[in-house]
Amino acid sequence: MSTSKQKIYWFCQLFGWSLLILVEYLAYVLESGFDPDALYLAIANIFLGITLTHLYRLMIRRWNWVRLPFFRLVPRVLLSVLVLAMIMTLVNIPIDRRLFPQYFIEEPWPTIGYLLTWGKNMLTWVLSYTAYHYVEENRNAEIERILLKTSIRETEAKVLRSQLNPHFVFNALNSIRALVYENPTKAQQGITQLSNLLRNSLLADRRKTVELREEIKTVEDYLALEKVRYEDRLTSRIELDNRTLFWQVPPMMLQTLVENAIKHGVSTAVGGGFVEVQSTIVADKLHITIRNTGVLGDKEASGGFGLANTAQRLELLYGPEATFQIFQEDDNIVCAEISIPTQSEGIFRREKVKNGEL
Repeated sequence: MSTSKQKIYWFCQLFGWSLLILVEYLAYVLESGFDPDALYLAIANIFLGITLTHLYRLMIRRWNWVRLPFFRLVPRVLLSVLVLAMIMTLVNIPIDRRLFPQYFIEEPWPTIGYLLTWGKNMLTWVLSYTAYHYVEENRNAEIERILLKTSIRETEAKVLRSQLNPHFVFNALNSIRALVYENPTKAQQGITQLSNLLRNSLLADRRKTVELREEIKTVEDYLALEKVRYEDRLTSRIELDNRTLFWQVPPMMLQTLVENAIKHGVSTAVGGGFVEVQSTIVADKLHITIRNTGVLGDKEASGGFGLANTAQRLELLYGPEATFQIFQEDDNIVCAEISIPTQSEGIFRREKVKNGEL
């Protein structure tokens, strides 16, 4: 328990019990006049009440009662109230018989009255204290569950962000090797492009999102390397709305989809094909469309890891407002569409405005 909570607890203990007992004592003084013995008894009851309820607090904290299911907690609370009320009754009745014998003449069953009175007082204290900590414990448990779930989701997102197909790397290296003697300048350019891709793949697990323009540079490097391999069999086109350049998107996501488009579309088409990437803003959402030559067929077989990766990453980062779908647009054209909500762009744009870049 923190220092501030301890102070509040002891203040409530002293103030609550003092108020309860002294109000009863003042009622007695107004009826019967001042009696020092009654005052001493009232003070003793204050300290006894504080002691007993504090022992109850130590007990439920030691045995973690507030973590018990409700149906198991209730009997323990009621039993505790009964025990506390009986202790207060057993302590007070003998003293009261000696100090105030006149009050017992007309009361045939004083023990029941004492039990009801002290039971009511103890029930009020025990219920207040237990209910507060029961609610607090459940709230803390819920926070822990949320933090654990967030941690798991973040770990999943890191794994999903840093995927680069090793087969592509091998193919790219083979293509570059073929250019070393034939076209050294183009080979150097290919090495630079492959280096950029590898660097972005390594950095992907450190960043949740990147600017769309940065992601497009990665796509351009990837397409350039693939054109070395496919030559005239691959054509590409990228058309971006200038308003979308600074939107935040998951790193390596578009590269994965373009790679999927080439692997399962262009590479299998007779005579090659095309890949087209477009971006625009519709209804305050970023829309990215990737179209390519190909036949969709079975999504699991034709999409591989890329499709499941994209859908899961969008859900992890943006929630249900972000969407991803892939469908057969025409007989020989597959279309993948991504929609990202506006809040993903808002923080970055505010920083740009603050720095005078927009």
